Amino acid sequence: MNTITVKDGTTIYYKDWGPKNAQPIVFHHGWPLSADDWDAQMLYFVEREYRVIAHDRRGHGRSSQVSDGHDMDHYAADAAAVVAHLDLHNAIHVGHSTGGGEATHYVARHGKGRVAKLVLIGAVPPIMVKTPANPDGLPIEVFDGLRQQLAANRAQFYRDLASGPFYSYNRPGAKVSQAVIENWWRQGMMGGAKAHYDGIRAFSETDFTEDLKLIEVSTLIMHGDDDQIVPIADSALLSAKLLKKGTLKVYEKFPHGMCTTHADVVNADLLTFIRG
Repeated sequence: MNTITVKDGTTIYYKDWGPKNAQPIVFHHGWPLSADDWDAQMLYFVEREYRVIAHDRRGHGRSSQVSDGHDMDHYAADAAAVVAHLDLHNAIHVGHSTGGGEATHYVARHGKGRVAKLVLIGAVPPIMVKTPANPDGLPIEVFDGLRQQLAANRAQFYRDLASGPFYSYNRPGAKVSQAVIENWWRQGMMGGAKAHYDGIRAFSETDFTEDLKLIEVSTLIMHGDDDQIVPIADSALLSAKLLKKGTLKVYEKFPHGMCTTHADVVNADLLTFIRG
């Protein structure tokens, strides 16, 4: 297995496919998943002669199930350690959901001189939770509920998320894939319960407003208007206004898990943006 050990002793697993001299695309996965969630994108781009990299966030997938460091500062630093270890330059960073927060924090804090472009898909920035500065955000009780369900029966909670709102499989007439549900559940259960519990705070309460203002590279924001996990009005529409070079693309009736359910559309649009 490809792994590195970061400053606090945590082992981070990563995949690195394709020609080493090709332009790198770095993928940042969502909560509570792993690098495997990018299979459809990594296979598509490696076939087109790109170098594709994805790591498992600390406490997720095949990385160490450590007790601490489940916050955006550590997430971004871990990503930076992988990038430095592989000596990646001129990279495209693509983040989904929580991974969009991680990618945003990485590019703003660690990416200077290494990043070509950024893509945020169904991403959590600028901030999800309701605060005085973000009055239209989701009440903290929503996230407290997620924590309660995780602590009570994580296996059932993950089954319910994947079979319901994550892919909009709870919509009338939805074409449900049992294999997709099982793969989501498999990835989730590979990770550590504490990392996932703490991660809810990281993705919901981190304010990325200043990060978004600092980013100078071209950024594509892709978001489904039927995203039931990260509502578009509280995320993509606001992020687009904060970015210096942001382009917003809204996908009608696409769910939060659009990279899986609509991989053909997502991949084609990613390619156009990367080549553009």
